[in-house]
Amino acid sequence: MIAWAFWKVVGGIIETLGGLPDKPRFQTKAARDPVCGTWVSTRNSLALRAGDTTHYFCSDACRAKFAKGR
Repeated sequence: MIAWAFWKVVGGIIETLGGLPDKPRFQTKAARDPVCGTWVSTRNSLALRAGDTTHYFCSDACRAKFAKGR
């Protein structure tokens, strides 16, 4: 917690003084769950590969429902 707070302060100082080169802070890709339509991060979601396509899911229930219907 202390380290996190320290780096938040240091990051604020760096940003105030001109910051680092322009680049997105987060480079997370999003995908839509084909079962329920929820948007999920491809990094933190459950995946299922079907042929050449990878599908991303918000939960085990959605992934199982999709797999059952295939």
